[in-house]
Amino acid sequence: MHDAFAVDLSRLYPYGDTLNDGKVQLSFTLPVPADERAQAAAAEVAKNLGLSEVMVALTKPLDGQFTFFVVYGKVTVPVDYEKIRVFKVESKTRTMAETDDLIEEKIGRKLKVIGAACGSDAHTVGIDAIMNMKGYAGHYGMERYRMLEAINLGSQVSAEELVRTAISEKADIVLVSQTVTQKDAHLGILTEIVDLFEAEGVRSDIVLICGGARISHELAKELGYDAGFGPGYFADDVATFAVDQWLAKRER
Repeated sequence: MHDAFAVDLSRLYPYGDTLNDGKVQLSFTLPVPADERAQAAAAEVAKNLGLSEVMVALTKPLDGQFTFFVVYGKVTVPVDYEKIRVFKVESKTRTMAETDDLIEEKIGRKLKVIGAACGSDAHTVGIDAIMNMKGYAGHYGMERYRMLEAINLGSQVSAEELVRTAISEKADIVLVSQTVTQKDAHLGILTEIVDLFEAEGVRSDIVLICGGARISHELAKELGYDAGFGPGYFADDVATFAVDQWLAKRER
């Protein structure tokens, strides 16, 4: 880092207008009518979160009983960046061609991938971005891989159906997408899927991966998955890890 922007990483503050000024912006909704009392309540919310120099910048009524706020404030407690450790997937991403060549060389057959958005989740944007031929943001999905046989089961797939299909199709890799996470709904279905694979005695035979807006690698490992991929990852990231993990399982 250039000296002009040198920062004490043991006492890290957010950057707003000037370096280390601690200024942040947050938004939230309160179930009260939009008036002066509501603005005061919004300021109290920010103060209770530890912000100082609070200013309510925007008050917008959503209807008669709900109000949306944007609030500015200053963080008073720094972060020790030097002590932060992130639990993430450690894998150097390969291109689609590189992954195909590796499978052909090391395995000699196509790997079968089953993917689905499970439980009550009707959103397929995540699983489609990873699996369908077009992919997302210039990263082709697994259907385009020469050495992957990708089967996308779509949305609202029960844990039982996913496990049953994975077993009958002799899947090598299973991908579970969870977009609906209100009230931690994703934790129940993700746990159920692992339990069913273990009950069928096939958990160790497959690479099991989950992904979604609130999925982290750490959470996935805690739930019994081989990996978790949150926002910012693409099909080539997932395919690289899945193939590496499949090879590692075979070696063990």
